[in-house]
Amino acid sequence: MDYLPADFQDRGLFLELFGQNVYAVGGFIRDHLRGNPTEDVDLLILRHQVDEITAKLKPHGRVDLVGKSFGVIKFTRKGKTYDIALPRLDKPEDSKKRTHKDFKIITDPNLPLEQDLARRDFRCNSIALRLTDGRLIDPFRGQEDIKNKILRMTNPQAFPEDPLRVLRAARFAAILKFSIDPSIYELAQKIDLSGLSQERINDELFRILFNSDEPSRGLAEFFKLGVLKQLFPELYELTLSIQDAIFHPETDEFGHHTVWPHTLITIDQAHRLAQKNNLPPAKTLCLLLAALFHDVGKPATVTWEYKNGRMVITNKGHDILSEKITTQVFNRMKLFSWNGVDVRKITLNLIRCHHRPSELWQNREVITRKALNRLAADVDGEIDLLIFLDVADRSGRSPQPIEELDQEGQWLKQKFAELNVSQETIKPLILGRHLLSLGVSPGPKMGKILNKLYEFQLDNEFQTLEEGLKIAQKIIAQEREKQSFSKASRPSKPSPPKKKTSGRKDKDQPTNSKKRGKK
Repeated sequence: MDYLPADFQDRGLFLELFGQNVYAVGGFIRDHLRGNPTEDVDLLILRHQVDEITAKLKPHGRVDLVGKSFGVIKFTRKGKTYDIALPRLDKPEDSKKRTHKDFKIITDPNLPLEQDLARRDFRCNSIALRLTDGRLIDPFRGQEDIKNKILRMTNPQAFPEDPLRVLRAARFAAILKFSIDPSIYELAQKIDLSGLSQERINDELFRILFNSDEPSRGLAEFFKLGVLKQLFPELYELTLSIQDAIFHPETDEFGHHTVWPHTLITIDQAHRLAQKNNLPPAKTLCLLLAALFHDVGKPATVTWEYKNGRMVITNKGHDILSEKITTQVFNRMKLFSWNGVDVRKITLNLIRCHHRPSELWQNREVITRKALNRLAADVDGEIDLLIFLDVADRSGRSPQPIEELDQEGQWLKQKFAELNVSQETIKPLILGRHLLSLGVSPGPKMGKILNKLYEFQLDNEFQTLEEGLKIAQKIIAQEREKQSFSKASRPSKPSPPKKKTSGRKDKDQPTNSKKRGKK
């Protein structure tokens, strides 16, 4: 294809300002050629200095200069933001641990377009579209790769200079559903990723989780490209830990019964449940991270046991250990809140409790409101997320896409509704202000009483404020009685010994009458 009739909101304005010197580049063209057009447009402007470009743009919108040395401008007009760049060369700088920033950026308005395209990562991204007539400039046969759905390096010699490209390969493979050229795998094994910033690593991981129909595709590429081994060794351990072939029949493409295939299927199932139930982004991230790390404690807890007439692989206590290991991973990722939600706390709660729903199901004939209260409190009321994780985990034994909650998931959801246990009902009914009105002063004693009352509430000893206040009065009375009894039974302090009134010091006092006569 020589021409592409791709249009976008402000194409006319850019043509008016820059004429034949303005080109659309990158993903905008790639996605149009894939038949999946996008409004995200990156532009390249030739034969103009940065100051000249900004001067022309300012009357028409907001201009933000990302960095004059980088030659990148963000232009926002009518709520739409464009990334605008000048042609440039990326010269790698010497560094023991190369990062995505170890480059000397050389911008040159007169640089030939083909040289700017040559610095880009993959051939499918190294295509330009001239806005004046829609002509495609494709010196590296990117259209051929798009047609064949494959990622190939634009410049194999320059590819290792930016280690972030290894992670981007996984992301593009997952989102575009492209295969990766084998030469990239071979090269990636030799690229040191330790210099990458945690922020960029998180960004690539989160894009895979959010933007892929099947996040497992990107995570599988992380494994094949060496990203797991270098950046997520806790997940890499899952690829080496076997599972029981009867209880976990799922395998990888070569028939290996490890925890890794189960993890990949589980995260895809969790992704489907998140989409089907319209979870907001932050809650989706909690669910997907919990699915990704829920079994990282298995390698350290794996053992053989003789059960039901055969040797069985078990992983007792892996849920608790998984929480501890994931805490360490999150420390490294510097992951706490995200979009105003405490992703760290919610995710760790889900991982620690991910076996509890199955335990409730096994004891469903005798289940009580107390048990549901306790579970709801342990996940801070994120009941739906826990149910989704439990169902995804159980569905992680088959790649068959999940359509809805299974029998166990539906039962648990109905049971919580039937017994009226929710995020709202587990909130403490008795607060500090209530104890103040009953004469309890602020301090450790108040905290102790509040904790005791909340335990009674979770144990279903009371369900209303009035009932709780009655119990509170009894506890306060008991505490006061204990205090009074303690004071009454406390022995009085002994009187201090009387001081001797002799003018002689004790050490000069003779202690034996016989010695008194001796010199």
